[in-house]
Amino acid sequence: MKIIDCIQQGKPFYSLEFFPPKDKGAWPDFFTSVDRLRAINPLFCSVTYGAGGNAAAGTMEIASRLTGLGLTTMTHLTCVRAEPDSIRAYLLQLEKAGVANILALRGDPPADREMRWEDCHFTYASDLVAFVRREFPDFGIGVAAYLTPHPESASFAEDRQHTAMKIKSGSDFAVTQLFFDSREYFEYVEQMRKLGITQPILPGVLPVQSLEVLRHVLGLSGCNIPAKLYLALEAADRKGGAEAVKEAGTAHAVEQIRRLLAGGAPGVHLYTMNKADLCLRIAERVGPL
Repeated sequence: MKIIDCIQQGKPFYSLEFFPPKDKGAWPDFFTSVDRLRAINPLFCSVTYGAGGNAAAGTMEIASRLTGLGLTTMTHLTCVRAEPDSIRAYLLQLEKAGVANILALRGDPPADREMRWEDCHFTYASDLVAFVRREFPDFGIGVAAYLTPHPESASFAEDRQHTAMKIKSGSDFAVTQLFFDSREYFEYVEQMRKLGITQPILPGVLPVQSLEVLRHVLGLSGCNIPAKLYLALEAADRKGGAEAVKEAGTAHAVEQIRRLLAGGAPGVHLYTMNKADLCLRIAERVGPL
């Protein structure tokens, strides 16, 4: 089933993002977490793969198994190292596995060699979206939306224009990068609507589980965090250590989700970090959707 068809049913929902463990020995625990998270009835599950597409085979296998469990599944697909023939082959494999949705991304260049975007067949995610929409019209296509502009964008306005173009290239919906201030999401959606974007924009929420993980994610994503929240997390760490930080992060995520849904967000995309306990605790405190 295409994800957009599920979203258009109009009921609030959770969707979940997972990443394939690099060590296959960790896969049983991973699938145990997935099974436990079925309790929150996710609308769909997204499966990532690493920089440069190096873990694409693991992504394919996990997506296939999730689909076999009855979950609507979406895999990431990037421009990095991608050629038309390789994309066609990958999408045909997805079709055979019953996976009908992709999240089209530009992706991160591989760390093992120099790469120039101008030498790539697909330079931007919009190129990939247009190709998939033309060659595989029955696929569901999502794209990423960044509340914090891309480093290559000269301004917020230019970044919004690029995202609008990407969505208009054939995307069904967009999923935002993680953020911590709900007002940023609502302002972003309003700006995109003024640019003619009518597709759903799903807010991406990352529950803070530790300061170490938070700092790592902030360094990778470049997203913003309100100073008040960051100081509160540091204060929790000083007073109660890791468990206090997790509790403060949980409380913030619960409040953030409530505000997003009350403000009209179609649903919430949880960046699970493959952690079932934290996500289940948050869903329980938020209450029925």
